[in-house]
Amino acid sequence: METIMEANLSHVKEFILLGFSDLPKLQDILFVILLIIYINILIGNGIIIIITKFDAALHTPMYFFLGNFAFLEICYTSVTLPRMLSDLWTQNKNISLLTCASQLCFFLILAVTESLLLTVMAYDRYVAICKPLYYALIMNNKVCVQLVLASWITGMPIMIGQTYQVFSLPFCNSNIINHIFCDMPPLMKLACGDTSWNEVMAYADSVIFGFVPLLLILFSYNRIFMTIRKLPSGMGRSKAFSTCSSHLMVVGLFYGSGIIAYLQPKTIDLPGTEKMLSLFYTTITPMINPLIYSLRNKDVIKAIKKIIM
Repeated sequence: METIMEANLSHVKEFILLGFSDLPKLQDILFVILLIIYINILIGNGIIIIITKFDAALHTPMYFFLGNFAFLEICYTSVTLPRMLSDLWTQNKNISLLTCASQLCFFLILAVTESLLLTVMAYDRYVAICKPLYYALIMNNKVCVQLVLASWITGMPIMIGQTYQVFSLPFCNSNIINHIFCDMPPLMKLACGDTSWNEVMAYADSVIFGFVPLLLILFSYNRIFMTIRKLPSGMGRSKAFSTCSSHLMVVGLFYGSGIIAYLQPKTIDLPGTEKMLSLFYTTITPMINPLIYSLRNKDVIKAIKKIIM
């Protein structure tokens, strides 16, 4: 009898993704706001992809990475936002186990890719400023392509394994996910039995793909700022800093929101806050990033003016 009950509990066929159902009067407004955000993300990052691809002046490693980052942002957002829009439009909260698993898997893979790509972009700035005479030799076309491919591929097998581990757990408390998409923390809350191993693996992956890349980024910028301080002219310092400030702002937004969202104490259970933080790093940040890079970069502004005019 116990075996039959366990089998029934572990074979959940679908979940109910509550999303913004706790705000019934704001469903239409939220749909319009999220649709505008998604369109802006597609347009903003799409423009960066186009100008870095077709403007010869931007055919450098820095803009090659920026174009790939813009493409990543579109993919990253498309994992969650279209589903949110669909749920708001149709009011259908059901999501199949396979769809939920796929969403979590792609979200984790793309989050890891973003972390690694931000690290690669920091390394590119480090070589450009700290080793300018060797920049063309170190950051040649082959190396740039290999670094981008490594950023995309490295986390795939581990995140697929992480997703498999989560969905191998029996879900017995409920099939209601009080969140805006299938993320790991709310799913772990629904699992019964011992989840300590899954939590250990999740933290280990966070250290490997989150904390270590962040340390490498901070190390790179420490060396960069030490080099900038030694530059003779104020103009040289200003130019060197301007090429790094945009990237630093994006790093701060990505890691800052992620740390706040995922490292909250377990004793604090505020689903509304969790949803807002998740909404910030899955939608607001990818919308702001193109503005940060374009408004603080003369080459990007010049390339955009060419398209418009």
